Amino acid sequence: MPAKVFWGSPRQTQLEERETLPAKLDLIIEQLNLRERVKDKRVAIKMHLGFNTGYSMVHPVFVRKVVQAIKDGGGHPFVTDNPSAVETAHMRGYTAETLGCALHPAAGLDDKWFYTQPHQFMNVSEFQIGGAIKEADFMVDLAHVKGHPCTSYGAAIKNIGIGCMTGTTRGQMHDVSHFAPYVFKDKIRDEAHRLAIRESCPYGAIVDDRSDPGGLHLHHYKCNNCLRCQAVADGAFEIQREAFMAFLKVMNVGAKLVLDTFAPGNTTFISLATQMTPLCDCFGFTGMAVLPDAGIFGSDDPVAIDHAVIDMTAQTPLIEANLPGMMEIVTREGHPWQWIHGPYKDPYEQLSHAEQIGMGNCGYELVDVLPFTEPDFKQDTYVQAVRS
Repeated sequence: MPAKVFWGSPRQTQLEERETLPAKLDLIIEQLNLRERVKDKRVAIKMHLGFNTGYSMVHPVFVRKVVQAIKDGGGHPFVTDNPSAVETAHMRGYTAETLGCALHPAAGLDDKWFYTQPHQFMNVSEFQIGGAIKEADFMVDLAHVKGHPCTSYGAAIKNIGIGCMTGTTRGQMHDVSHFAPYVFKDKIRDEAHRLAIRESCPYGAIVDDRSDPGGLHLHHYKCNNCLRCQAVADGAFEIQREAFMAFLKVMNVGAKLVLDTFAPGNTTFISLATQMTPLCDCFGFTGMAVLPDAGIFGSDDPVAIDHAVIDMTAQTPLIEANLPGMMEIVTREGHPWQWIHGPYKDPYEQLSHAEQIGMGNCGYELVDVLPFTEPDFKQDTYVQAVRS
């Protein structure tokens, strides 16, 4: 049976508060039965709290509604993320006062409070899951949807698959892209050939290998699969789809291990698809949105909710005028996120893999919690300002 994904459209019929996204979040919370599920439970609200001067993450207004619903149901909520994001969260408006609950680093102040889960995936043999996550009774995955240079996009799965791990594990997970060899030194004819390969990338994604002076290293997050380097490499340097998909798949593995720490029914997922910028919130700044707002989504199935988000944003045009000058559209096939981050970073293939490893289902039923209707122009839609 397809999972239900509850959706609140960013559109309004009338100029009324009840049709805004925070009000639609209230409706989604009701549909998820969140209050009824959290009584006497320690509830981790996993967010990405951003970094530096970013301001496009989930606004405190939405967080507070989730916190209050948990409290109303008799639960004990806390917001969590990595230590550096939590330590500086007040700079971006996240405090116990604004959110209504405490903020705790997922793996402690020094990133040393974790539980080790053995699991072999390429170069990763174990995953260090934050202690605050492992010891929680219930988790709300509250994600901001955005682009990402490594995965093309980030939403519910990435928020926990990467964000619930220690920095050590996150580093190892990023390194899976280098697991399979892509530099073949026996085919590099001479130094001029090596330099030609390196200089063929207009984005500086190909650099000298610090551990091997005669080799090359690829920064996969910078590579948009334009394949200019392949025209000069002659087999000495290969851009391989599998290397890019490896990171999306290890992210699935991490998310599945996190979810397996919770009893069935003790996780739920809410994703806000607004102010969708090209890069992850961890980059520490906010640029212009490159996709129109797609609304707010809620589900108990992480694969279904990400699939619904990807389907919805696939139907909207890329706002090309808002692209940073250093970004180019390398293809117009696949999802708009692939247009700018590379066709080898395929969200649909990632979600198919997530389904294969038993995390959830790609099939879903989209339920609009407040359908758009034709406006009644005779209705008084302007509210007078309240004066004290």
